[in-house]
Formats: sequence, C-alpha cells, structure tokens
Amino acid sequence: MQSLDSPPSQPPHLALTIGDPASIGPEIVLKALADSSLTQTCKITVIGSRSQIQQTYQQLQGTTTPLANPDSLTILDIPLDPGVESEITIGYGNAASGRASLAYLETAIAQTLRGKFQAIVTAPIAKSCWKAAGYHYPGQTEVLAQKAKVDKFGMLFVGRSPYTGWTLRTLLATTHIPLNQVSRTLTPELMSLKLQLLIDYLRQRFLIKNPKIIIPGLNPHSGENGQLGTEEQDWLYGWLETAKKQHPEADLIGLVPPDTMWVKPAQAWYGNPFKAAQKGDESWEQPTFNISDVADAYLALYHDQGLIPVKLMAFDQAINTTIGLPFIRTSPDHGTAFDIAGKGIARETSLKAAIYLAAHLSQQGLKQNY
Repeated sequence: MQSLDSPPSQPPHLALTIGDPASIGPEIVLKALADSSLTQTCKITVIGSRSQIQQTYQQLQGTTTPLANPDSLTILDIPLDPGVESEITIGYGNAASGRASLAYLETAIAQTLRGKFQAIVTAPIAKSCWKAAGYHYPGQTEVLAQKAKVDKFGMLFVGRSPYTGWTLRTLLATTHIPLNQVSRTLTPELMSLKLQLLIDYLRQRFLIKNPKIIIPGLNPHSGENGQLGTEEQDWLYGWLETAKKQHPEADLIGLVPPDTMWVKPAQAWYGNPFKAAQKGDESWEQPTFNISDVADAYLALYHDQGLIPVKLMAFDQAINTTIGLPFIRTSPDHGTAFDIAGKGIARETSLKAAIYLAAHLSQQGLKQNY
C-alpha cells in the first residue's frame, strides 16, 4: 500500500480556498503550505484575496510555526471591494467576511468545472456569516452540489488513525437539519440513495469491491422492539432486508444499537487498550483485537450520531469528503475558530490531511487503497 505521504505519479492540480478570511482559514493554509511534502504531492493554487493572505502572514510572522511566504505561492487573487475589505477583521466574522468566503468557493467551483483543477480543498466558513450576508445555504456542501448541478450527494468523513493506520469512514444519511426533523426526513428512498453513493464511492475511490458497512438504529437500543421508538419496526428493518438483496456485493450489518456501534471503531483507532489482568491491579496485559473485524464504513442516520464519535477519535485527522460530485472535494472537519484566529495557535493537521486525501483520490487509475 502506498504511503499517504508519498507523491503520486502524476500530481493533480488542486484548488485550495482560504475559507472565511477572518477565521483561522488563511493561517492554516499558510502553515500547511510551509510543508514541502505537500508541494511534492500536488500542484496547489490558493483561491482567496491576496491582501487578506498577506495580512495574516504579516501578523503571524515571528511565531514558532513555519509559514509559507505568500510571494512563493500560486494565488488566484479575488480582490475585494475596498468597502468590504475595510469591514474584515481577523477573529471577527461578519457579513463582509461571509461574502468574501462565498466568492472564493464559487470561483473554485467554476474553475474546477471548466477543467482547471481536479479537486477542491476548502478551508472552513461560517454559516452565520453567510446568513448575515444574505445567503441561506446550509453549508459549503450544498453550494458545491447546486453549482455542479447534482442532487445526489453526501458527506463522508474520512480519517486515518495515527496509532494503527486504520481508516475510519462515516457517511451521514441526514446532515444539517434540526434533530426534531430527522425522523421525518429519513425515508427508505433517502437511505437507499445514501447507501448507493457510499458503495459506489468505496468501490471507485477506495477500491473496496465488497465493503462491510454497519448501519445503526435511530433510537436508543435500536428502538428495543418498539419500546423506545418505532421507526426501526415500522420501516428501517424492512428497508435493510431489501437493501441486502439489492446489494449482494456488500456485507450490510444492522440495525446496530447506536451506543455500542462505535466500540470496535474506537479500538481500531487507538489500538488494543491496556487492560488490568485478573491477577492484580499492578499487572497489565494487552488484549488481542483484530482490525479486520471492523467495518469499512458506517452509515450514520443523523449529524451527531456520526460526528460526535468521529470528532472524539479523529478531530485533527478527520476529513469531510463530498461524494456524488463530478470532482473531488475535501475539507478539514472543524470550524472557523474565530476565537483563536490570528493568534498563531491554530493547527493545520486536518487541512494537510484533506490536501493529501484530495490529491490521492483525484489520481487517474488509482491503484493504492487509502
């Protein structure tokens, strides 16, 4: 298996947006691109306002973390109206910064659809700033889908464990909706659409022909025979039996109680946990655990069911991957962090992982499994 850090045979051209210019976005971009291994892996064009990138660089010069000099970067400059730019202050998101971040994203999408880039990597934006600017998109995922004119798409979160090398993959059936709308939004049709997207992506991009996929219940204890909710009995179990017949190539397991579904993934992520031996508290042994017992992917039914465990395990490693688009899109699995923007303490780990994954997934004739 090829190392994730090794350069691909034909480096792709990636668009890298800086996200909200008042956020940690410009900072983590400059920190990530200071790593020479990234420039060996792929060709990167930064999309944003050069003035904002330069301002962040000047503000952070002298910190202990290396920064890429903006003069050494390929930047597709999106100039801001002077009135808009004067309203942007690092650490304080507002309508002006929201307007700028959407302009960066729209430019990246347009250029990618024209064939200039093979993939887009997006730094974080703030939905509240978009709303303040008059835009009502639920998130970047929905903008990407709308501009690419696709209605079948999904949010897949990917992370490789730094402890064991195991890869966690979690797809969300529903995304940015209130919790009280989840039960109404989930339907057999939606579940079938998301499952098909997941199986196709696992086969095409991760080269997993016969994936093992775990599907949880919606309610505590998967409803406990209707005592704690009826969705499982009403239709989820029936849908799953039908899905098993429709996808004989996949090993579909469910409905697993949501509170126990993440035990094996956690063991696979962190490695064999040390366990007190029976002969005394001072003696410790490491129990055996076979990573092959863990699923290739998990289809979580709603946002927090999937993302609380993902962020607990892989906050600095998790990558948001939009599946169903005609191009690759990845993003770090964290927000704008306005409270620490401009202080030089934001970590670029997740953004670097997003760049590496985008580079590898966008290779023609990909032969290695991430």
